[in-house]
Formats: sequence, C-alpha cells, structure tokens
Amino acid sequence: MARQFKSSVVNTKLVVGIDEAGRGPVIGPMVIAGVLIEDNRAHVLNDLGVRDSKKLSPKRREKLYSEILREVKSYHVEVIDAKFIDLERGRKNLNAIELEGMVKIISKLRPDLVQVGSIELKTDRFREKLLRRVEVPEIVSVHHAEDLFPAVAAASIIAKVTRDRIVAELREIYGDFGSGYPSDPKTVEFLRHVISRGELPEFVRKSWGTVQRILRLSSCST
Repeated sequence: MARQFKSSVVNTKLVVGIDEAGRGPVIGPMVIAGVLIEDNRAHVLNDLGVRDSKKLSPKRREKLYSEILREVKSYHVEVIDAKFIDLERGRKNLNAIELEGMVKIISKLRPDLVQVGSIELKTDRFREKLLRRVEVPEIVSVHHAEDLFPAVAAASIIAKVTRDRIVAELREIYGDFGSGYPSDPKTVEFLRHVISRGELPEFVRKSWGTVQRILRLSSCST
C-alpha cells in the first residue's frame, strides 16, 4: 500500500483592499487605490502600523506609503481628475463614477477576494453592483472597512498620499487655496478670486454646487 503524504502547500487567497481619497473636495482629483496581498500576509500591514489614513499624520502616511509598496504583491491607482468628474456627472452620480474606478482596479489586479467600503447605505446592494461588473469569487463590502481590514487601510494611505502629492503640486503653481473642500473659507475665497478674473482652472470641479453658486453671483453682479 502506497504511503500518502499530506500536501505542504497552503492555499492562499489574493486579497485586494480598495479605498478612495477626495470624493468631496471641489478642488483636485478623486483617487481610488487598490493593494493586492496574500491573505496570510495581511498581518504584516498591521505590524507596520497601517490604519485609516485619516487617523495618521501626513509624515506618517508618507513613511507608510513606501513600506506598504515593499510588502504588497501589487497595487493599482485610478486618478479621476476634476474635468472627467464634471463630464461624467452630466449623466451619472459620483457613486457610479467611483464604482467604475473600483471595477478597473479589480479587473487589473484579479484578486480572489475584494474588501471594500460600501459607498452606498445598503452594503448588499453595492456588493451586488460590483459583482455584476467583475469576475471575482468573493466581495466583502461593509461600512468603515478601513477600520476592519488591513488591506483597505493600506489602500486608503496609498490613495491619500497620491492625492496629497497632486494637490501639493497644484499649490506650488496656484498658491494656497486651502483644503480644497467647499466648507473651507480659504478655498471659497480662491474660487471667487479666479472666477472674478474670468478663470476657472481645470482642476476645479465646475459641477460642484459651490462653484455654481459663485458663478451665478458673479454673473448677476456684472
């Protein structure tokens, strides 16, 4: 009778975590990132101190950015600029634009498992929308995924650092326009200034309500 040996090969899943930075700003792109790592190595990200990018200082995020890229198997970033967002919003909402970016990441990285934060209130409905668009064995979609899954937290850092670098380059050219969010008085003042001069740079999201209101007020005053 032949002796049977147990296989020493452990089946590992390739997990992609996905997160974004810059959904809400009126200035700059929305950046969506995906990081691919073996599920049995996700603990390495925890060991690095990876967590939701919003809970880290800019300096810490920059340091972790390099460390993450050394540890993950692969990664992919979709930079969705303001001009494209404005164009697409003529026929779809921001959730649909973001979903398409996620689909591109999943198709590029080809994981066994996707971990992603739901961009809709009903997580199951969002999960089903993704499943209809990509061929992937399993998708886990929950709220606050960056607090639950190391791969998603890592993706949030990649996305945030990528966007911050782009915004820093814009500031070098155009000066300090604040945080880029509609609630920031410095950002609003910058928009009023450029619009008063008859300019509206391509990195400004013209379809945002803040810009539309300033444009209406500007046209009324002329």
